[in-house]
Amino acid sequence: MIQIGDTVVSLEVIEQKFLCNLSACRGECCVEGDSGAPLEREEVKIIEDLLPEVWADLSPKAQEVIEAQGVAYEDEDGDMVTSIVNGKDCVFTYYDDNGICKCSIEKAHREGRVDFYKPVSCHLYPIRLHKYKDFTAVNYHRWQVCDAALVLGKEKGLSIYKFLKEPLIRCFGENWYNELSLVAEEYNNTKQK
Repeated sequence: MIQIGDTVVSLEVIEQKFLCNLSACRGECCVEGDSGAPLEREEVKIIEDLLPEVWADLSPKAQEVIEAQGVAYEDEDGDMVTSIVNGKDCVFTYYDDNGICKCSIEKAHREGRVDFYKPVSCHLYPIRLHKYKDFTAVNYHRWQVCDAALVLGKEKGLSIYKFLKEPLIRCFGENWYNELSLVAEEYNNTKQK
């Protein structure tokens, strides 16, 4: 583990190679799981406010779920998560012409319709954050649906922290990320000796 400010970062974030391979996984991370994507409490209001901009991109079933229970719910652990369709798909998923599952919020952002990129937990994946009283744990989350990302990451030599530079800066700031990069370089140099 590495401590940077009030975060404790797992060494796997530095060591593990990872690069999303949508052509192989087909966006399965937005479909599989036991609940929706984790949300920060303030993200719920943001998503509610942008809902009109993404509404037409949602499936009729997703629209029904949102009308019945809203964009999010509290799961059995007491965490806010996105609502899901049929116990699987996040309500904000859509399928492109190639049948790949994607995020309608991210699509709206890329098209300039909304300022919000997507929930930070989605942007950071496969990193998961766990907030404790005095620090935040920054951990790599292993999931079989991402096996192709491990293969592609190894092939390209891309570590998780490099793959997730943008969302890590979004979450912790550029100074934090620069410090993580320096520590990672020192750590990797030490391992190679």
